[in-house]
Amino acid sequence: MAELMLVRVQTDSLKALTEGVDAEVKGSVRAELCILDFYTAMAMEGHAFQVQAGTITAPLTGDILITDTAAEMCVDAQTGLTVIPVYLGVTGETKGTSLPECAAKSVGAISSSGTLFIPLSLKMGGLPSQAIARVQAAGAVTVTVELVTTTRVHFHNIAAEIADRMLADHNFRVPPVLVGPACFYVQVAASTAGPTYFGNLDFIEMPTVSVS
Repeated sequence: MAELMLVRVQTDSLKALTEGVDAEVKGSVRAELCILDFYTAMAMEGHAFQVQAGTITAPLTGDILITDTAAEMCVDAQTGLTVIPVYLGVTGETKGTSLPECAAKSVGAISSSGTLFIPLSLKMGGLPSQAIARVQAAGAVTVTVELVTTTRVHFHNIAAEIADRMLADHNFRVPPVLVGPACFYVQVAASTAGPTYFGNLDFIEMPTVSVS
């Protein structure tokens, strides 16, 4: 007959411990096990980061038409690193001329140029990101050529105008898992003049050995 194993649950005074140390399990007073969702756990462990495009006084300007190899924002996963984009937000300030659009794609090669951006840890005081990010207006972030055989499209929105201001408000239900070397990039453009906008990209990163 199998023995019943009892686990001590703890409802308060829990703390993070070092690796390999036995810990009390977080539970309710009824011994219901409390389980964190994956995204919150990654943020609490310091594996979640954010890239921003535009500031409160200076929105970023998009490109004139979405153009091959041209992006405004990207995150690179180098060899040995895996990046998982989880949220993309792009709020338009002006629509440029007409048909503002936003697209998010990924490829198996890192970017080659563009202004570097240091990703912000979503855990205040957390360790810095190992990924490389770039943000630059008007398609000045250079990524590899788009091909249907190698490029994955994760989001694409074309609007008649920026009426509600949101070009993207997208949680990745099935997030792309970018095993480095790889690049996730965002393109924002309009038909004959680039729209101005504010953007943020949230992502999770971890060593590839932790993924596969």
